[in-house]
Amino acid sequence: MDKQILEQKLSAVINNVNAVVVGKEQVLEYLLVGLLSSGHLILEDVPGTGKTLLAKSLAKSLACQMRRIQFTADLLPSDVTGINFYNQQAGQFELRQGPVFTNILLADELNRATPRTQSSLLECMEERQVTIDGVTYPLETPFMVIATQNPIDNHGTFPLPEAQLDRFMMCISMGYPTEEEELAILRRFTVRNPLESLAFVITQQEIKELQALVPTVFVSNEVYSYLIAIVTATRSHPEISFGVSPRGSLQLLKAAQARALLRGRDYVVPDDVKALIKPVLAHRIILKDSFRGETNRSDELLDRLVAGISVPTEAILESR
Repeated sequence: MDKQILEQKLSAVINNVNAVVVGKEQVLEYLLVGLLSSGHLILEDVPGTGKTLLAKSLAKSLACQMRRIQFTADLLPSDVTGINFYNQQAGQFELRQGPVFTNILLADELNRATPRTQSSLLECMEERQVTIDGVTYPLETPFMVIATQNPIDNHGTFPLPEAQLDRFMMCISMGYPTEEEELAILRRFTVRNPLESLAFVITQQEIKELQALVPTVFVSNEVYSYLIAIVTATRSHPEISFGVSPRGSLQLLKAAQARALLRGRDYVVPDDVKALIKPVLAHRIILKDSFRGETNRSDELLDRLVAGISVPTEAILESR
């Protein structure tokens, strides 16, 4: 895909979403990074901050199928993946596909479901496939899970296990709008909901072409070393029980390549890695018991870790 066309398509998606959502440019960039790098994301915050609206706005901007699951305590795994039912007229079992058979899956309030139901997403997120009654069905490309969840101390929530969290590329907090942003929200939604008139601006094939470009983005030896130094530091810190896994390292690398592509570059710079450290790594580290109750402790630890690691200053393209 031509570089100019690439920039036009990505700008069109950003403008489309901004026509609905007010003041979430940074969160939108994270979503696009996840889309380009075939990653899954969690949007976490208190109810009513626009998590679902943002996810729907992105999905409607893409010419892809989107399905939504409202996770509740009584939701069953088969409600997510699908089930084989007996068709009496045909005299045989037939597959009734669940909502996971889609391109963009909006898993609304994921942590309201029981761990058993949460686990139904593990295979489709990692292997892009679903196994029902011993038969494996591949999922269509692109496939992306955008999950929303409420703070864990809210009533009726179940904490996501570490294995589930590790499969999400990023965990992002929406945050409250500023006074000016909230005023713009009220004015924008007074007459009508702009989401209803939103149309797609990029096709499914174009998304695949963009995703194919991400692995081609150049990464220098200096950037590799910088990334590995950060990840390794999480595994030896005295306040961390378990550091970032190799899956986390790979996710950070892919996200940095996608961010570089979004910024119009065909190479990764240290700032690409640094900008994504907290959204990609914070939910992957497990703090020791004495620190678990402290607010934003993971973000603070990562800030300190990164501050102690020297940033490459040599020309990034020297080793190309």
